[in-house]
Amino acid sequence: MNIVKKLQQYPIVFLFLAFLMGFAILDEFWPKREYSELENRKLEQRPSFSIESVLAKDPTQTWMSKYDTYTKDQIAFRDSWIDLKSRMETLFLKTENNGVWLGKEHYLFAKFVSLGESTRFYQNMDAIQKLCERHPNMVDVMIVPSASLILEEKLPFDVPVIDEDAYLDELSARLTGLATIYDERATLRSHKDEYIYYRTDHHWTDTGAYYAYSDYVSGQGLTPVSHDSVPLVTVDDFYGTNYSKARTYNALPDVITYPDFDNVLTVHNYDPAGNETTQEGPLYDTSAFDTRDKYKAFLRGNNGFSTIEGDGEGSILVVKDSYANSFIPYLTQNYKNIGIVDFRANNEKIDTILERGGYDRILILYSFQGFASDMYLAGRIAIA
Repeated sequence: MNIVKKLQQYPIVFLFLAFLMGFAILDEFWPKREYSELENRKLEQRPSFSIESVLAKDPTQTWMSKYDTYTKDQIAFRDSWIDLKSRMETLFLKTENNGVWLGKEHYLFAKFVSLGESTRFYQNMDAIQKLCERHPNMVDVMIVPSASLILEEKLPFDVPVIDEDAYLDELSARLTGLATIYDERATLRSHKDEYIYYRTDHHWTDTGAYYAYSDYVSGQGLTPVSHDSVPLVTVDDFYGTNYSKARTYNALPDVITYPDFDNVLTVHNYDPAGNETTQEGPLYDTSAFDTRDKYKAFLRGNNGFSTIEGDGEGSILVVKDSYANSFIPYLTQNYKNIGIVDFRANNEKIDTILERGGYDRILILYSFQGFASDMYLAGRIAIA
């Protein structure tokens, strides 16, 4: 009773404690979500308590750490708090929010300052060299420069960015003579006034992918399909990965454009015993265009291994990250058999895939950041 009387003397404290208690109760009964459409990611679920989880050596895997993440991910009105934070960041003219540079003309750039202590860029480069030595005159390499390099004038003033040019120069010098290098910096810079990168997403657009495709097939002695003759379809209101992180209130939605080719894509799955199941379908999962993560419509997602029957001649295996997903449909106009491998979802060795498919060419197509961070590529291609 004395405590209540004392609190009555300090109504601000009383109201604050009442607010905390009320919010804690609201939090407990607030509906829990498995996935955030707004942030385009899975949310932490309530962790199971155990002595082992409390004593886990990895500090990020302890029960306390997971529970802390769980409470933040499942807080009541989370989407509204994120929106409020974004508005406050903009109000105070901040140049960065949640790992995203807030650029000019509503462009959002993934913040990438350095490789840090990661050696994956060099491990992946070493692995490509070994692949070239096993399969001479077969390997092509296209590491796509980031929007922050090509559209650097749209970055906030004087922000630190990784010296991507230096790393791409080093890769070219290292692999020239072993692989055919497709350095797209000059091509993309010559078209930088066009819509070649999304404003809210880290990928290039169909237009950017087409220019790179044109360079690639021309370098192979083939004739690229005319962009004007391609049946293009557009999808409005695309908010990409950078928007999901930064959540700027004044972001301008992007427009997805894609070539509506009618080629069939087959997704191949293998169980631990090596038994194969396949699923045939179109190049795009158009139902994804009705979701927030519209880019996953391309090639029906990042499948471990897929094949496409094209309308050209010869065969090619594309080793890729998601940057290739808007590039590959154009290859159907020049190649008969196209294999697609994403080692983030495939633990086979590349030589096994090559032997099975009998491909004429190997194209390694990654974004710069994807190549510099991929933890699976080297282990899959370094040895037979």
